[in-house]
Amino acid sequence: MADAFEAEIRELAGEINQQIARVREAYGELSALEHTARSADGMVSVTVGRHGQVRAIELNPRVYRTLSPSQLAEAIMQQAGKATAAVSEQSKELLKPLMPEGVPHEEVFGEHATLDAFFPSPVEPAP
Repeated sequence: MADAFEAEIRELAGEINQQIARVREAYGELSALEHTARSADGMVSVTVGRHGQVRAIELNPRVYRTLSPSQLAEAIMQQAGKATAAVSEQSKELLKPLMPEGVPHEEVFGEHATLDAFFPSPVEPAP
């Protein structure tokens, strides 16, 4: 009986270790996520990282002759928004296999996220 119990514990520990390795791998990939969005005319491109931080802005030198300062600012903001949305979608796809079944991504990573989605409800001891 004890051998069967120990074998089951070893099997569960192996499964947990595999899951931990998958999570570590995914988070390594997450840290490298970035996306570059370019305007249709090629005048403005913005690269953002995983958390929406701007990593690069590239402007074609001709942009100063074609856009006013406010138009340029708007073009930069548009590309930053597109790049951020793309990185967010990449992040969702990368994490989807690790998510608990039936738990929406936003519940875990959204604005009001908690870790509750990852843990089962507490078990009450039998009286």
